[in-house]
Amino acid sequence: MPYLYRGPGPQKHPTPKDTRVTHSSGQSFEQLRQGCLQKGILFEDADFPANSSSLFYSERPQIPFVWKRPGFWQHNEWLDVVVDDRLPTFRDRLVFLHSADNNEFWSALLEKAYAKLNGSYEALKGGSAIEAMEDFTGGVAETFETKEAPEDFYEILEKALKRGSLVGCSIDVRNAAESEARTSFGLIKGHAYTVTGIDQVNFRGQNMELIRVRNPWGQVEWNGSWSDNSSEWHSVDPAERKRLCHTALDDGEFWMAYKDFKSHFDKVEICSLTPDALDDDALHKWEVTVHQGSWVRGSTAGGCRNFLDTFWTNPQIKLSLTEKDEGQEECTFLVALMQKDRRKLRRFGANMLTIGYAIYQYPGKDEHLNKDFFRYHASQARSKTFINLREVSDRFKLPPGEYILIPSTFEPHQEADFCLRIFSEKKAITQDVDGNVDIDLPEPPKPTSPSQETEEERQFRALFERIAGKDMEVTAGELEYVLNAVLQKKKDIKFKKLSLISCKNIISLMDTSGNGKLEFDEFKVFWDTLKKWTHLFLQFDADKSGTMSSYELRVALKAAGFQLSNHLLQLIVLRYADEELQLGFDDFLNCLVRLENAGRVFQALSTKNKEFIHLNINEFICLTMNI
Repeated sequence: MPYLYRGPGPQKHPTPKDTRVTHSSGQSFEQLRQGCLQKGILFEDADFPANSSSLFYSERPQIPFVWKRPGFWQHNEWLDVVVDDRLPTFRDRLVFLHSADNNEFWSALLEKAYAKLNGSYEALKGGSAIEAMEDFTGGVAETFETKEAPEDFYEILEKALKRGSLVGCSIDVRNAAESEARTSFGLIKGHAYTVTGIDQVNFRGQNMELIRVRNPWGQVEWNGSWSDNSSEWHSVDPAERKRLCHTALDDGEFWMAYKDFKSHFDKVEICSLTPDALDDDALHKWEVTVHQGSWVRGSTAGGCRNFLDTFWTNPQIKLSLTEKDEGQEECTFLVALMQKDRRKLRRFGANMLTIGYAIYQYPGKDEHLNKDFFRYHASQARSKTFINLREVSDRFKLPPGEYILIPSTFEPHQEADFCLRIFSEKKAITQDVDGNVDIDLPEPPKPTSPSQETEEERQFRALFERIAGKDMEVTAGELEYVLNAVLQKKKDIKFKKLSLISCKNIISLMDTSGNGKLEFDEFKVFWDTLKKWTHLFLQFDADKSGTMSSYELRVALKAAGFQLSNHLLQLIVLRYADEELQLGFDDFLNCLVRLENAGRVFQALSTKNKEFIHLNINEFICLTMNI
């Protein structure tokens, strides 16, 4: 039979319509199950076959695996993950996750579904336990350094555990040699432990704070104070020992004093279904907003504030905090930034990127903030650190108002998809600043009469007549000669020759008669536009190299009348920028000609509300071929 692992998602029990099908067949779990029942066969998953490709991506198996049958939420959405029940074994024993009971297979099947979601079993190796916590609950995670934990950290842990939060802890390693090394107190460095309980006990007339921890190995325990066989337990009432389920078994679970816990463990990770578990005693209805985005090299991968020239090009999210917390002067919210699919991409050499975010006061301009803004304004808040974890999350309190939240990688030019979740106690409004597309093109100027022409225009007319002949119309090839002859005389612009393709695009833009040629009046109108575009190019070719950075393209296009979304900018950069993320004048000209052509056609064909056009298939193909 197919087994279903249903991951976390919205805070409600999902129904089939809430989940997205991920199997290549296009069938849901129930459809696959019914098919197997009707045929009387056991399910075999072609998407995640029982062979080496599902085990490793970078190495060959060291032992001969035998696959035998025994007799989940990611990135803010629910997924149906369908697997068959074939499991990798060696000498009749499960190789990976297994239960103490040899006939219990639920954990191994769950692990297989998680391995499939991430591409292989090897992709699950290493990393932070917080990833699995979130993927299996759909909750929100927060990380605490025990040496810097707040004064009420014990109460935070107590409240989290009471409300069903998952709590993990670990000891940092300074180098690879320390990984999995055992301390003199029986603790394993670089190892993911689980916190399973917290309580207080009367010890010799004093209140002792205790915490219970479990080693997932099911063995190897703490051997210090309050360990299973320590003398402290002799001074505890038997009824209290029973209440705390104290046993002297080497089962991996042990009690320790809270002060020892803070001293020996470096990091605590808490995953809660809502941020309530770490806040005050009152239950809140948290407002959640989600933004899916991408850092794309050359357009939106600007890096952190250290890289001022590109930082401003990162995605920008406007956050409006409209209501104060009850009885407070500020607004509480939590920001969680997650990089997507990095484990799945490990086989292609991808690692976790170092990520973080910054929050700035919104200046009131409803547009993408530029470089100068960040040059002269400091952030109001930011993530505690940039770190190479899948998710970075922090809790903030800020006065009501409007803010800009900027998620980024630490280094510029690094590519990844991301999911940004914002949890707020009171209603908060978020908006993607870069989601709108707007075109503001002036009416083309009317041609001037010969008697009103400037000296420059008279020289153009003479050149045009010499090239065009009696009909005073030029082909694309003739236009290429004219433009290059004129532009190469300009001393202030450095560029390679305009291409024939550029000139064909220009004719498509300006040819009102539809004969594939350009009349002199049409050329004069274009020349005025070309002068404006040339000025823009020179403005952003700061070093006079004959190229402009693709990161500056957003501002240049806005000045030319085109406010584009991040997605459109990414497409333009992919098409027109070179490997060094630079655009030459010919590339820049081609881009603007095509945008202006598309913009003017849309304006001519759009409906009354100026948001839509209606085309049949013939009109659509004619339009796309012309643009």
